[in-house]
Amino acid sequence: MKNLNTGNTFRKLIFTSIILFLGSAALSAHPMDLTNISTLDVGQIYLQLGFTHILPLGIDHILFILGIYLLSPNLKTAFIQASVFTLAHTITLTLSVYDIVTINPDIVEPVIALSIVFIAIENIFTKDIKAGRIILIFLFGLIHGLGFASVLTDLGLPKSEFLTALISFTVGVELGQTAVILLAYFLIGKWFSSKQWYHQKIVVSFSLVIAAVALYWTVERIWF
Repeated sequence: MKNLNTGNTFRKLIFTSIILFLGSAALSAHPMDLTNISTLDVGQIYLQLGFTHILPLGIDHILFILGIYLLSPNLKTAFIQASVFTLAHTITLTLSVYDIVTINPDIVEPVIALSIVFIAIENIFTKDIKAGRIILIFLFGLIHGLGFASVLTDLGLPKSEFLTALISFTVGVELGQTAVILLAYFLIGKWFSSKQWYHQKIVVSFSLVIAAVALYWTVERIWF
C-alpha cells in the first residue's frame, strides 16, 4: 500500500509539473499585462514562474537540492531538509522584495555556488546527517532566498497583488524542489539506496560532479 501511495503521488506530481511547465512556457511566449487581471490569475502565473525557476531553469538550485538528497535518500529526511531550506529562503526572499534586506547579486551568486560546493564535499566525507548540516542548510537557504529575490525583481511584482504573487512564487519554488526530490528518489534512491556500494559509487561520484560544476560557477561568477 505504501508503494502504491508513493507511486500515485509521483504520478500526480509529474502531471502537475507538466501543467506548470507548459503554462510557464506559454507565459514566456506571450507576456501578460499584470495590471488588469484577477487575484486568481496572478496566483497561477507566479506559481508557474516559481516552479519553472527550479525546473528546468534553476540548475544551481537543482544541484543544491540533489546534494541535500544524495547523502540520505530517505524521502522523509530529504523533505525535512528541503523544508528547512524553504523556510530560510522564504525569509530572505520576503525581506528582500520588501526592500528590508538588499545585497548585491555579484556577492550573492558566487556564495550560492559555494554553498553547493560545500554540500557536495560534505557528502563525500560523511555518511550521516548531523545537526550541523540542518543549520548549514538553513544558512545557505537565506542566501538562496536573495537569489530568488533578484529573479522576482527582474520579473516584476504587481503592486495591487504583491502578496499574492510573492506567496504563489514561493509555493511554486517549493513544488519544484519537491519534484526534484521525487525524481531523484525514483531514478536513484528507490533502486540503489539499499546497496552497500551506494555511498561510494552514487553519493561520492555524483557529489564530485556537483562540486566541480559549482566550483566552476564560483570562479565564473567572481571573475567573469
